[in-house]
Amino acid sequence: YEEWRRPSLVDNTLDLLRKELPRYCDEIKQVQLCFTTDPFMLGYPEVGSMSLGAIELINEYGKPCSILTKGELPVELAALPNAALNTYGITLVSLDEDNRKRMEPGAAAYSVRLAALESLHKAGCKTWVSMEPYPTPNICEQDLDALLRKISFVDKIVFGRTHYDRLTSSYDDCARFYRDSAREVRDFCSEHGIECHIKKGTVG
Repeated sequence: YEEWRRPSLVDNTLDLLRKELPRYCDEIKQVQLCFTTDPFMLGYPEVGSMSLGAIELINEYGKPCSILTKGELPVELAALPNAALNTYGITLVSLDEDNRKRMEPGAAAYSVRLAALESLHKAGCKTWVSMEPYPTPNICEQDLDALLRKISFVDKIVFGRTHYDRLTSSYDDCARFYRDSAREVRDFCSEHGIECHIKKGTVG
């Protein structure tokens, strides 16, 4: 289990990209980094360096990247030659550090994620936030409006419910909670000119 938890780099990642990008370039609309692991995971600078190299190489072929992390987005992203092609995102479902330590023990502090994202925004980069899986109040009692105001500078917000969790499913009127929360997110985005996406299965 401990070995499985340790990240392992594919040493020839960039070599593979140099071979595959010319072959599949016409089919690629966007490359996502990474929704099954983390391109800037906390405590593994070698992973971040590889991710920076991969993003720069993908951009050289004119292809945009969508980046998502629970780590700290490096400021070097803004200095990439084609930085404007990409969208840079963090996962943020709360501002409560106790919740973060309990649910995301290996992730960067919420304040660290936010500060890095805002730095990229100020550098002119496109930014987004994934508010998924958003917890029900029996998991984390919080003010959704306060959280939304912290991220009012971003270009896009993605909101989604928590799935496959007994605590969530046992919460009284779970469906109503997510319906009301999704409406609040939509209204906030509309008011602030932010692109909004409510994940499938969140409502109804």
